[in-house]
Amino acid sequence: MRIELERPTLLREPEFLEAVRHSRKLHKGLVAPPATAERYRAYLNGLRADNREGFFVVVKQTDSLAGVIAISEIVRGAFRSAYLGYYALEPHAGEGYLREGLQKVIAHGFGMLKLHRLEANIQPGNERSIALAKGLGFKREGYSRRYLKVCGRWRDHERWALLAD
Repeated sequence: MRIELERPTLLREPEFLEAVRHSRKLHKGLVAPPATAERYRAYLNGLRADNREGFFVVVKQTDSLAGVIAISEIVRGAFRSAYLGYYALEPHAGEGYLREGLQKVIAHGFGMLKLHRLEANIQPGNERSIALAKGLGFKREGYSRRYLKVCGRWRDHERWALLAD
């Protein structure tokens, strides 16, 4: 593997905020990552919750950030399910690093967390993300109108899921 997973910390704050600035065009209308120090610290605070885990995808060769992955709304018990969110960071979008990171995070979710199901909600026009989910084995389960508020607007999403078995 060309990447490592790293838990987000204050040490990466300047680099993260710079990568987000350079990724505005890539993220436009799709995701609104923390873009200020205050919001980044709130993001880190949110990762302390028992039902959430976050990861940075770090390129081993350069020690640079290539993406962000989150497992959120983790439900234990009989349900054993969670949501998977992810986005790439420039200049590494399209280089396969996010895919490698997702493979590791999915293995963590089904292994260490003992989840049965991971669900990714993807806007229908986000062809790259849909292709990535398909390539990882996710199956489209449905369509939800005005499902999530992203960048200030309620947006339709396709529901993609992967089961442990």
